[in-house]
Amino acid sequence: MKRVLTQKFFNRPTLQVAKGLLGKSLIRRARGRTIAVLISEVEAYDGPHDKASHAHRGRTPRNEVVFGEAGRWYVYFTYGMHWMLNIVTGPKGYPAAILIRCAIHEGKPIFGPARLTKYLKIDKRLNGKSANKNSGLWIEDRGVKIKPSQVRRGKRIGVDYAGEWSKKLYNFSLE
Repeated sequence: MKRVLTQKFFNRPTLQVAKGLLGKSLIRRARGRTIAVLISEVEAYDGPHDKASHAHRGRTPRNEVVFGEAGRWYVYFTYGMHWMLNIVTGPKGYPAAILIRCAIHEGKPIFGPARLTKYLKIDKRLNGKSANKNSGLWIEDRGVKIKPSQVRRGKRIGVDYAGEWSKKLYNFSLE
């Protein structure tokens, strides 16, 4: 059974969505090819109070998408060389998103969000687009069941600058 996740799935509390994304399939259709990868690690960035979030210091042209509707892609450039893929969550006006960090393709892990976007040919053209087939990038539930014992929670990676927020267990990954 393949079911495309709709805005309703993403328009829920960010941590709930983050856990729910593990085991879902991220589908990329581009240049005549379709690739499906299994989402194996994500990180939640939950609202303006989250000091690790791009929205913490307010609305800017760069982060405008995270203040919008759930189920849209937030794609940004970092370190002058890497694209990062996030999905917006929660109600419109509440800036929250989930970074997709790692995935598995044909049994092989794709470690790291930069490698993942490179592998799937993701760039700024997807920023602000809806996560659906029309955009060429969407998420499906293909019936993979994830038990609570298969989910590991940990600290987010690379956010030491965020003080107490760097210690939040907002990283979710498959064991």
